[in-house]
Amino acid sequence: MLTLRQLRYLDALARQRNFGRAADECAVSQPALSMQIHELEEFLGGELIERRQGDAVLTERGLAIAGRAAMILKAAHDLVDFALHSDHLLVGNLRLGIIPTLAPYTLPHVVPKLRRDYPDLRLSIVEAPSKTLLNELARGNIDLVLSALPLERDDVETLQLFEDRFLLAVPADDPLPEQERVTINDLSTRNLLLLEDCHSVQVLMYSGGIRNDTCNDFFATSMTTIMQMVASGSGVTMLPEVAIDVCLRDDRIKLLRFSDPQPQRRVGLIWRRTSPRRADFFAFAQTSVEALRHLHRVNVDLIRSLGLPPHTDKTRPKRRVAKLIAQNNENSL
Repeated sequence: MLTLRQLRYLDALARQRNFGRAADECAVSQPALSMQIHELEEFLGGELIERRQGDAVLTERGLAIAGRAAMILKAAHDLVDFALHSDHLLVGNLRLGIIPTLAPYTLPHVVPKLRRDYPDLRLSIVEAPSKTLLNELARGNIDLVLSALPLERDDVETLQLFEDRFLLAVPADDPLPEQERVTINDLSTRNLLLLEDCHSVQVLMYSGGIRNDTCNDFFATSMTTIMQMVASGSGVTMLPEVAIDVCLRDDRIKLLRFSDPQPQRRVGLIWRRTSPRRADFFAFAQTSVEALRHLHRVNVDLIRSLGLPPHTDKTRPKRRVAKLIAQNNENSL
């Protein structure tokens, strides 16, 4: 008999390529995982795994079956989500992924409000680069992602929350005065320091036809490191406006505005198109925007246009909220 447990073990083994690591991920012993994989192979009538010293490589047939297994597991997760969350908004577990250039600047505002407005929500958070989060979203390991937009993917839906302008952070002794406006072209002559996951800035530069070979010399994984490098005179960086209050606490750094149109990134929510929790995600968006009202370019009008119920109404059925979303869908996405 085929079981979801066997498919889950196969999915872990396909990704980990090692019985020990797959067993650790599934929180079972290696012999237990091996036995389930063996039973699965017997049921399906052939080898799925090529067992090597220290490695487990899927056969061609095993790869095809593992791909289908991942789709079944995702559908099973969506089924459980629908059953558990079909009557009330934002109750139970919600797994949020968020990129490092947003997490420290948005979560301290959003999470406390979520806890106040939806006390039955159990929120777990994963901070990681966007590529990692999107892979986990596709596998069903994350429900919702807060990241930069747009995305060229057909398997997800997105909802923009706000626009986040970039400023140029330079050493305080930089010859340009703070009232001076700079352009993207000015970056071509600067030692530009970037985060390792700097997709938004790269897109801005490439779309403007700007080439800067020096920006490949240094990559960091935290904005704190980048800002310290700027303070020491080692270069300049593009600082998201949302990060100013947290990052700009050093007199050795000053900020320069860009000329209009100012470079910016669009920030929003991303979820699987097949997820049954769309109403939850719109409610999450509403709460997030209300928590981030201090941002100058937050998309308040977009969320208001959804006509979502006030937070005092915690029991309003989600299908009624979904109907409101559908009515306003053309204007809100």
